[in-house]
Amino acid sequence: MMIRVLVVDDEGLARSRLKTLLGDCREPQAHVLGEAANAVQAMDFLQHHAVDAVLADIHMPGADGLMLARALRQLPHPPAVVFVTAFAEHAVQAFELEALDYLTKPVRLERLQAALQKIERARHQAADAATEAQEDVLVIQERGRAERVPLAQVLYLKAELKYITVRTASRSYLLETSLSELEARYGSRFIRIHRNALVARRAVRALEKHLDPEEGEGWAVRLDGVEDALFVSRRQLSAVRALVSAV
Repeated sequence: MMIRVLVVDDEGLARSRLKTLLGDCREPQAHVLGEAANAVQAMDFLQHHAVDAVLADIHMPGADGLMLARALRQLPHPPAVVFVTAFAEHAVQAFELEALDYLTKPVRLERLQAALQKIERARHQAADAATEAQEDVLVIQERGRAERVPLAQVLYLKAELKYITVRTASRSYLLETSLSELEARYGSRFIRIHRNALVARRAVRALEKHLDPEEGEGWAVRLDGVEDALFVSRRQLSAVRALVSAV
């Protein structure tokens, strides 16, 4: 699906150039649904149209692009914000407002294409999160397809560099998210045993002495369905011990 875009800039030539560049973008493609010369016009347009992204200049008469970004955050389903500006000094403020990207004029086609790819990834992640919330599944993007893994099958979640290993009894998957986000969403199903691992409460079978090559001597949990011994940090030991005692 094309990314629906609103272009906001007080200069007509700048809007025209950006629309031309957007028309040249591929994978993903963009459809300019509308344009506005200032923040007021932009907010009025968004009252009647849904877009995936707002590409906005910062320096505009009246309410500037930063004020527009703050207003967009109040919407029930805010679009992604990408700033397109001739000035680089506002980048920190822009990212504090959770802007997805910050492009400096004159915008290069490949840089604009990269911004659209970020928007596309964010859109997929939001859709996956909505699906997970409705269906009690983790949506794994793998080799260009989405696979739904029921939470009831997940035995543990372990942070590995920028990915999370999602382990079931039959196989492992890689999920691009953070362990803290998963804990916030599914804390009732999983217990943290280490800064890098959550395990399914229902799967905990035993707590035993363990010698880990990196952590040294300590404790580890055994889970139903896998042979892996997962190290338990001292900080989490009492909570894990209480869970095992209650099983």
